Amino acid sequence: MKANANTAVLTPAITLVPYSPHHVPTYHTWMADPALQAATASEPLTLDQEHAMQHSWRLDRDKLTFILCLPLAGPEAADIDLLPSQADVPDRMVGDVNLFLESLDPEDVCPELAAANRCKAGTTPVPIAGELEIMIASPAQRRRGLGRAALLAFLWYVRTHLVLLLEEYEPSGGAWLVYLRVRIGAENTGSIALFEGLGFERVPGGPNYFGEEELRLDTGKGWWERVVERVGWEKPREVRYDEY
Repeated sequence: MKANANTAVLTPAITLVPYSPHHVPTYHTWMADPALQAATASEPLTLDQEHAMQHSWRLDRDKLTFILCLPLAGPEAADIDLLPSQADVPDRMVGDVNLFLESLDPEDVCPELAAANRCKAGTTPVPIAGELEIMIASPAQRRRGLGRAALLAFLWYVRTHLVLLLEEYEPSGGAWLVYLRVRIGAENTGSIALFEGLGFERVPGGPNYFGEEELRLDTGKGWWERVVERVGWEKPREVRYDEY
């Protein structure tokens, strides 16, 4: 998406920067790992293909991506703007976080929500689901709370800019986010616990054909406030991410 092309999100625990061309070599190295390929259901790409993918993701209206980096410290942390290759040099990059938007069938969604007056008479609603993916690529940085910090910062960004994101996805208007979801291998109890701790609930029926549990978070009125109430947190700082 273009929405976050010049935006970074800073917290004491993690920094989020838009996925940019200078990140591609490191990302390509990560994705050469067979374990990460399996975990993300990805096929290995050449470096040129990875660059093309990064360019495509920047323009695609349904994909929001940030690269996760270790936070800045000292005087640099107080900068009003963040320069590319300042906080996101290769040895500070630890993973990525993504949101994939997908239209749902109004006939499937609206009857369930009519009582909440979410489908207005005479309008053509565009119900949307948002699928989350997060990856801490560096084994040395796992189990340090970075995934939780990144998810909270990312969800804050999504909530703060939801109107902008939905307008980019559906320029004709009428889009509304019904729920966020994540699919996690049933054996990955740590990741399941992470999302359940933020208020996501398992979809009944158990794992799917691929052995994944689906968890959802309803994004009706007050959803973000309910997340914050569960976990408590320190509000991120949004800064400009640009060369100039």
